[in-house]
Amino acid sequence: MSLKTDLDRILGNGAARGAVPGVVAVVTDRERNLYEGAFGERVLGSGIAMTTDTVGWIASMTKAITGAACMQLVEQGRIDLDSPAKKWVPRLAECQVLEGFDDAGQPKMRPPKRDITLRHLLTHTAGFGYEFWNAETGRYQAATGTPGIISCSHAAMMQPLVFDPGERWLYGINIDWAGRIVEAVSDQRMGEYLQQNLLGPLGMTDTAFKMRPDMQARLAKIHHRGDDGALAAGDLVIEQNPELEMAGGGLYGTMPDYIRFVRMILNDGRTDSGGRVLKPETVQQMCRNAMGDLRVTLLPTQAPPLTLDAEFFPGVEKTWGLTFQINEAPAPTGRPAGGLMWAGLANSYYWIDRQTGIAGAYMTQILPFADSRSLPLYYDFETAVYQSMK
Repeated sequence: MSLKTDLDRILGNGAARGAVPGVVAVVTDRERNLYEGAFGERVLGSGIAMTTDTVGWIASMTKAITGAACMQLVEQGRIDLDSPAKKWVPRLAECQVLEGFDDAGQPKMRPPKRDITLRHLLTHTAGFGYEFWNAETGRYQAATGTPGIISCSHAAMMQPLVFDPGERWLYGINIDWAGRIVEAVSDQRMGEYLQQNLLGPLGMTDTAFKMRPDMQARLAKIHHRGDDGALAAGDLVIEQNPELEMAGGGLYGTMPDYIRFVRMILNDGRTDSGGRVLKPETVQQMCRNAMGDLRVTLLPTQAPPLTLDAEFFPGVEKTWGLTFQINEAPAPTGRPAGGLMWAGLANSYYWIDRQTGIAGAYMTQILPFADSRSLPLYYDFETAVYQSMK
């Protein structure tokens, strides 16, 4: 069977049986797209078909793009990975370590043992969490009235560290702080910087923090999986005129757009048009373990409507580059050791295999993250790509 026949069957069946309301998936090699497909509906029951140009909230797939922006500035010598990051964003110096709570339920804080660096932020080793995966972060927010990052407010940035920088891996608002560094050094808002230096040069015309009217017209709604397994469309849309453009998760986009970014990583920084947004040696650095002996661990849910327990390939050793998860051993899908990947909260996923020269991106719009039916469908999609290459 051909790759197209195989993937059409897998993804079409997934939409037909209710694993996803709708799905878009793209596969590329270093030169061109090998597959594009879309199945199901943008809004379940609407009769409006999912199409390859459907726009969705790509959430934390934003992070790798922000990481690339940071590395452009590192290349230019305007910032570096290992200096105290408060040099560029002084407010980072105000972030303290949460030691627990007093009898009145108020947080007990102390200064961190060392300064936070850009490397800590890009590898999620600074000490920041997300309240939906870290109970201490959530308790601190409740006690102090600090909003969550999805509020896109400056106040949401003032969260505690739950350990000293460099001592553990914990997924959190680190890349939002990295975005503040980009803004401070470039003197531009995040969206403006990305448009000028990455999205524009890569031809990613359908990716933005603020959707144009034609993007809104192609938007798939985020669906929620009920206890009975059924999906229902909701109304969650990230603030379109935000105080803070959420560098860790605020972008909306399409999968054909995202695959252009992915292909740039496959091609050592070269764009489809032959230009360059990063040097080859910078991309190589981004794709190596940048956190030493630390390892990626399970993220236990604190908010089941938003996310289930989350870990890709349990039992496979995983590190973090600048800013991708790296599987240090072969993955069950067929992806070799050294592969890169990450995801977005509404069940969008991508992987980049620089060894084989193959990558893919997959988007549906479902909460909770790591959905019990969408994540297996993504794995089936990736597995079928590798099986087709045998």
